[in-house]
Amino acid sequence: MKTIDGRRWATRPDLVAHSGYSRDTLAKLWAAREANDHPAARTVDRVMHWDLEVWTQWFEQHRQAEGAKPQAEPAVDRTGDPNEELAPAAQARLLGVDPSRITQYDKKPPPGWPEGRVEQLPTRTRRWRTRRQLWDFVDANPSFGTAGGRPAGPAAEKKPDPRIQLAAQALAAHPERKPGEVAADLAREHGQSIDTWKRIVTEARRSR
Repeated sequence: MKTIDGRRWATRPDLVAHSGYSRDTLAKLWAAREANDHPAARTVDRVMHWDLEVWTQWFEQHRQAEGAKPQAEPAVDRTGDPNEELAPAAQARLLGVDPSRITQYDKKPPPGWPEGRVEQLPTRTRRWRTRRQLWDFVDANPSFGTAGGRPAGPAAEKKPDPRIQLAAQALAAHPERKPGEVAADLAREHGQSIDTWKRIVTEARRSR
């Protein structure tokens, strides 16, 4: 960050820290400057800088305009090793959301958001989460794809979970087996973690 003629000028890394958005997202906004009226840059010491006050005003207006548009349901990536730990940026890619959403979730977690493994960095902490933890979070929040990516409120219509029917059928077919054993069988047959299926089996038992 440089101060020139009493005004602060920010580099792209400065804007990343200022906005909470990823470098890739800000680069895309700059690349689309002809369409979105992105503020012009000033080259200082052969590095692009932006007037921080001008850029912040533009960015807030851009966010408000984008927020008024209908948002598509995030596309969740179901591929890869379930036990692989992902950094926040990779978590966002898996969930199909902007990286800033992960920061928001860490500050104010929605129901079921996994705590993850904490890595202490020199100036901040970083939380690693496995693909399985993120898939379980999405599975436990059917309304994850609503606007803003947050679970919907009580007024939202909750769709029946077909996995509860599968669990009910398995319980009926093997009444002599313990719920944990049934959950393990369902996890092997249909994927997802045993803990997820334990919750589903419990729900199926309550609804019988």
